[in-house]
Amino acid sequence: MTSDLELRVAEPADAAELLHVIRAAFSARRPVDPPADALTDTVADIEHALTTGSGVVGEAHGHIVAGLLIELDGDVATLRRVSVLPEYAGRGMARMIVQSALTLAVDLGARRVEILARVEFPEIVQWWRDHGFEVLGDVPHGHTMGRDLPVIIEVPTADAMRELGVRLAALLRKGDVIVATGDLGAGKTTLTQGIGEGLGVIGPIISPTFVISRVHPHPSDGPALVHVDAYRLGGAAELADIDLDASLSEAVTIVEWGSGLAEWLAESRLEIDIVRGIDTEERTVYLAGTGPRWAGALEPLREHA
Repeated sequence: MTSDLELRVAEPADAAELLHVIRAAFSARRPVDPPADALTDTVADIEHALTTGSGVVGEAHGHIVAGLLIELDGDVATLRRVSVLPEYAGRGMARMIVQSALTLAVDLGARRVEILARVEFPEIVQWWRDHGFEVLGDVPHGHTMGRDLPVIIEVPTADAMRELGVRLAALLRKGDVIVATGDLGAGKTTLTQGIGEGLGVIGPIISPTFVISRVHPHPSDGPALVHVDAYRLGGAAELADIDLDASLSEAVTIVEWGSGLAEWLAESRLEIDIVRGIDTEERTVYLAGTGPRWAGALEPLREHA
């Protein structure tokens, strides 16, 4: 289970154990020509990478079972050697270590992240696409793929969450899709109320849990706000039954509890994850744009994070 995985920043002392994970993961892939550089790494190589850059490891029962390296070059972080032990594959660990690496890269001052994906593994290329990465260019035997790093904002109060929504609304336009996740009471609806206020739509905006969706029209020619709560939906097919396609191009569409259900609505979308503090009212809001529409679009929020 992914709940058994403990994530932390990798240290040079982890080099030998991390190398074992890398070799096991890359050896389990289909053979390619030329072979992956990862198969010739040494403990010294990994130790050097962790000394000059950084990395993330995931531990289960006291042993490293997943990890990656982070190479920094100015404001670009490159993820390398993304690896999960074969016996732990299919449990979401790659997603968890990558998400942790994106947060760490932000802390290290990076604004974009890139990876190299081999063309011989289209399923891996698609995995990165599913996680917001786009092909930036071709290199021998592969693609360079990249995405903007999330904007991370600490929000101390409900009023501050609503104000964040107002500021975010200034960046929105017709056709935008927002997928919002977070625990019950995390502040998704409060953020949406701020977005509605900033857009100037007709309210009031309340949780649409029992009616699934509400449409808040704009009094003039601005975008309407379509507010969807997917908490009670059983899958993407049930979301499709709501027929959101009819309003997508003329509205800003926000889908609460939409992770894993609503991504099909738009190739370019804004994904928002709200994490509650422990024994505090403070929230951490992660805003990540996916697709060409969001390339650089969140920078005004980053500058005031």
